[in-house]
Amino acid sequence: MSDAKNTLTVNNRVIEIAGERNLLELIRKAGIDIPTFCYHSELSIYGACRLCLVEVQGRGIMASCSTKPEPGMVIHTDTRAIREMRKINVELLLASHNRECPTCQRSANCTLQDLARKLGVKDVRYKQSTKGLPLDTSSPSLVRDPNKCVLCGDCVRVCAEVQTVGALDFAARGSNARVVPAFDNNLADVECVNCGQCAQVCPTGAIVAKSEVDKVWEAIYNPDKVVVVQVAPAVRVALGERFGFKTGENVARQMVTAMKMMGFDYVYDTCFAADMTIFEEATEFIDRLSNNGAMPMFTSCCPAWVKFAETFYPEFLPNVSTTRSPQAIFGVVARKTLPTKLGVKPENLVVVSVMPCTAKKYEAGLSKFTRDGRRDVDFVLTTVELASMIESMGIKLDELEPDTFDMPLGFSTGGGVIFGTTGGVMEAALRFAVEKVSGEPLQQIDFKETRGLAPRKEATLDVAGKTLRIAVVHGLGNARKLLEDIKAGRVQYDFVEVMACPGGCVAGGGQPITDEDNFRSKRAAGLYLTDKERQLQKPQDNFWIDKCYAESFGGRPGSHEAHTRLHTNYTNRNQIFDARSPIMHAKNDGAISICVTLCTRQKDCPGQRLLGRIVEYVKAQGLADQVNIEAAFSSRPEADGTIAVTVSDVIIPRNDSVEATFASVKQALDSALRK
Repeated sequence: MSDAKNTLTVNNRVIEIAGERNLLELIRKAGIDIPTFCYHSELSIYGACRLCLVEVQGRGIMASCSTKPEPGMVIHTDTRAIREMRKINVELLLASHNRECPTCQRSANCTLQDLARKLGVKDVRYKQSTKGLPLDTSSPSLVRDPNKCVLCGDCVRVCAEVQTVGALDFAARGSNARVVPAFDNNLADVECVNCGQCAQVCPTGAIVAKSEVDKVWEAIYNPDKVVVVQVAPAVRVALGERFGFKTGENVARQMVTAMKMMGFDYVYDTCFAADMTIFEEATEFIDRLSNNGAMPMFTSCCPAWVKFAETFYPEFLPNVSTTRSPQAIFGVVARKTLPTKLGVKPENLVVVSVMPCTAKKYEAGLSKFTRDGRRDVDFVLTTVELASMIESMGIKLDELEPDTFDMPLGFSTGGGVIFGTTGGVMEAALRFAVEKVSGEPLQQIDFKETRGLAPRKEATLDVAGKTLRIAVVHGLGNARKLLEDIKAGRVQYDFVEVMACPGGCVAGGGQPITDEDNFRSKRAAGLYLTDKERQLQKPQDNFWIDKCYAESFGGRPGSHEAHTRLHTNYTNRNQIFDARSPIMHAKNDGAISICVTLCTRQKDCPGQRLLGRIVEYVKAQGLADQVNIEAAFSSRPEADGTIAVTVSDVIIPRNDSVEATFASVKQALDSALRK
């Protein structure tokens, strides 16, 4: 036994204890990769898989993930008993898992396969339990296969602990235990925001991105179609990992060559649209700052964050920038300009996106991003889907000659490139806004206050005598904390960037899965390096965008045409997933809808009193045939005691009394009746 005060012995080596929270982390530091299945350093310790077993002298065999290191411990990570236990545990997991491996999306990167191979599991001695449960394909972003689930709980924990959404949880017990959305609903019918972080941590392919590969191949093979594709900035620093490149290495030029070999007619850069997003978003921010608009203003590039706000914090929707995301803006620009430039009929133009994000699939399918019966963006591929397409053609990415994006929608500045990492949108916006507000060229274009992986980054800037307070958060759990701090008056900001995925788009739900340390930082570093290599780094220096505005969008950012085509609106989804009950049903079609949320956990719910006042008022005014009234039953109490209520699509401003809220409801109802 080691005599040192702060050391222990692992496989006859003395190892210093340096604040590790469990034996697993300490042993890995010693260069020993103990197998794990349910362990993630960023999640709570669950200890379900029993693969990380070690023998502690004098104590016996125990799970290293849930055992704290203590001075003097003598540990063996591999004994005959441990090896046999691990093999049995993997066999049991395989017996309860749908082993259709060749057709599984995770086949090339499956933790279960990898562990079985490393442990020498050649036969499964246990009878396979056939579940035969239906696939959940309801979500536009994700597919859930309960037959592949091994109950590791990774998806449950990342959704609850990191994202604070709670769309998944365990149900039933024993052999009937399953991971399901609330009330065993489909994923599309609960509060899922489509971020895909569950797919990132799922080790077996029980949750994967919903593939559109076959649809894209079909479009490419159709000789009547002209297929154009936009590629998001974060894709270029992650795609190469599937082909042997270093983490964070920019493979954009080889990627363009590969995509043209695959049959895409034109390959464009979403960074062009990111530059254009800054034109609109920063102009909107300056307008709000100058004219006392709703502050703070939140960025709107991340559809998972937007849906999170719509579902959990609709009172902040007036604060979210109305500027569309870069993907959506590119779709508009492509539909408006490319048919003429390329000499193609509008109905024969197919617009494809390659995104690091599963939520972009959801975003592209929203009806508000459809015009003249056609979606602005037809199909969305993830980085992993693009990699699989390249692999299916036998293309060796590392052997390709580089090519460049097609012009003009392939030209961008460094500001558009850094959109792919947390803090990048804010930095690009500051490069634009600070110069515009001060009226002087920026001497220093880097705003390093926004960079890094701190959960919340804050800074105060002095711009032309004005104090500008900014904040950057990534991960929806961190966003929730920030929103609660704003509501409580503990913090004040002017401009806030939110990205749903920890680290930003570089770690989106559609990116290659990796267990490499600091992969987020390495991918972000690849984007910042690309930014530095650009001759132009400020979005406002993109002269092709000036030309695009002049030809197609009213000549300038914020024009009527630009606002009509490049901006959007949001929907209060706070009540969408709640159980509803009709209170009054109008006989006339097209009746106005009023919905009041009643909290099932609140003893004296103010919503009940408000609902009674509204019913009395509607009857007294003789409006029973013109108004539908519903109650939405929610288990989510309002933190500040206020009432969630909508009149049609109008979100009623939250007040702290029934009388004040009722007055707002009457005003909104009268306005709706006049229309």
